[in-house]
Amino acid sequence: MEDYKNIIVAVDGSESSKAALQRAIQVAKRNQATLNIVNVIDTRVWASLEARNREKLEEDAQQFATSLLASYDDAEKAGIEHIEIMTEAGSPRTVITQEVAPRIGADLIICGATGVTAAERILLGSVSEAIVRTAPCDTLVVR
Repeated sequence: MEDYKNIIVAVDGSESSKAALQRAIQVAKRNQATLNIVNVIDTRVWASLEARNREKLEEDAQQFATSLLASYDDAEKAGIEHIEIMTEAGSPRTVITQEVAPRIGADLIICGATGVTAAERILLGSVSEAIVRTAPCDTLVVR
């Protein structure tokens, strides 16, 4: 069995990502690993917005991400000693695997099976599917 030392868990506020966080806490605790809790603000829709609307949307998204990540204190309560909380911007499909994972030297990425609507999955594919296909390390998708 692999020893994981640097784990990413992708969170977006969905029930699926909450389950992923709980699994990530278990794995991080068992391996005495650093747990990197990452929320990616999806900026793909911002390109078509007027500048003033985009500024407000960016501000609101950042506030949401900050409050979302602040609510994930379960890891600390579970006794995880090394916790990093990150807010990134861009497409979650690429930011997690192509930017965050290499930058921090991740050896495991954990994500929820679903976090988007059925229509978004049909049009765009799921984030978890993209992570599995492009990750530079092991992945775990939690149902």
